[in-house]
Amino acid sequence: MQAAATEGSTIRKDHPKTINAWAMYDWANSVYSLVITSSIFPIFYENTTEENIVFAGYTFKNTALYSYTLSFSFLIVVFITPLLSGIADYAGRKKAFMQFFCYLGGLSCMGLYFFSPEHLGFGLLMVVLAGVGFSASQVFYNAFLPEIASPSEQDRVSARGYALGYIGSVILLIVNLLMITQPQWFGMSSGDMPARVAFVTVGIWWIGFAQITFSALPGNVHRRKVKGEYLYRGYLELRKVFFELKATRRLRFYLLAFFVFNMGVQTVMYMAVSFAKKEIHDMPDGGLITSILIIQIIAVGGAYFFSWLSSRLGNLRALSVAVVTWIAVCIIAYLIYTPHEFYLLAALVGAVMGGIQSLSRSTYSKFLPDTIDHASYFSFYDVSDKLGIVIGTFSFGFIYELTGNLRHSALALGLFFVIGLILLLLTPSKERQGVRVAV
Repeated sequence: MQAAATEGSTIRKDHPKTINAWAMYDWANSVYSLVITSSIFPIFYENTTEENIVFAGYTFKNTALYSYTLSFSFLIVVFITPLLSGIADYAGRKKAFMQFFCYLGGLSCMGLYFFSPEHLGFGLLMVVLAGVGFSASQVFYNAFLPEIASPSEQDRVSARGYALGYIGSVILLIVNLLMITQPQWFGMSSGDMPARVAFVTVGIWWIGFAQITFSALPGNVHRRKVKGEYLYRGYLELRKVFFELKATRRLRFYLLAFFVFNMGVQTVMYMAVSFAKKEIHDMPDGGLITSILIIQIIAVGGAYFFSWLSSRLGNLRALSVAVVTWIAVCIIAYLIYTPHEFYLLAALVGAVMGGIQSLSRSTYSKFLPDTIDHASYFSFYDVSDKLGIVIGTFSFGFIYELTGNLRHSALALGLFFVIGLILLLLTPSKERQGVRVAV
């Protein structure tokens, strides 16, 4: 199937200004992952809600309701981004879609300022929309990677983005923690106001620094000359990419491997704090924040280390090293009991987390066929990511309910990595000859 003729602006690959501006979006939006999903908001939510919450006529455990809310936001992204990416590819409007979801996510983070048990529905809606904004904007952001960097540079460029994200999010988290622990320095009284203001700073940081990215990325890239019927045309683009992906054996195997091992990665990231609170003896709340900071800071070096390792071993072998390390992480988690042991484990998690996230993205980008439908291809990558989160976190909680011990859940996560490793080893290093992909 031949695509319609295209028009619009183009991007000069490997241009330092464009690459730096693109990577700044990781700096901009990573504060959502750290402040909203991993540290300050979950603690704020637990402190401001009762253990049992009545919502929509049903009674929920507060933690369970929050978990379901996050899962719901991921499922929304799973359903909407493939079709939207098809439209974005056909209309050449990846940047416009990225901007829309960036603003949706940033403004929703600001809306968490008004979170309260009395207006729980509004607060949970802000949680959902912030998650949708973050995840959906990431699809279109990732889709620019093969357009701004040549294959030989994509590992390094992806690592730079993740490194900037880890650094930027740590800076804002430290500022937010100072606001909460020393509110008088910022002209605020104690209580929950500093945390509420922290949510506003996340939105401002996210939207503000994203302007650097938006100023450098062109709009209307590869726009088809045929106009109208964008919904139908977007569906056709998505359908075309789906069959292209099925015909590309290396990419198909890699995406399946990523889907499996990423279940483990994302589950560790989302459930590490809960594991430490329940299974590590005498772990103070301050120690939980310390472990998060350790992970984020060391992840900067981890991203660059695995970029270097991929240049020596190749992407698939470097990823295999990372997955084997994750298997070790799961075994160690089963065996440790003290805060100091957990801090050492956090350092190991940081080193391998930065590497596997950045290298997973760049490997997928390098494996893409010669195509202009990058947003559509990356929507399948994102669907794999989000479904992995849903399945992984559910499995973690289900095993905990069966056994009453989170150590068993942590050990069971190792199975995801073992299966993912096997699939990585089965992934061809080169695409077989004779595969023709329509562009």
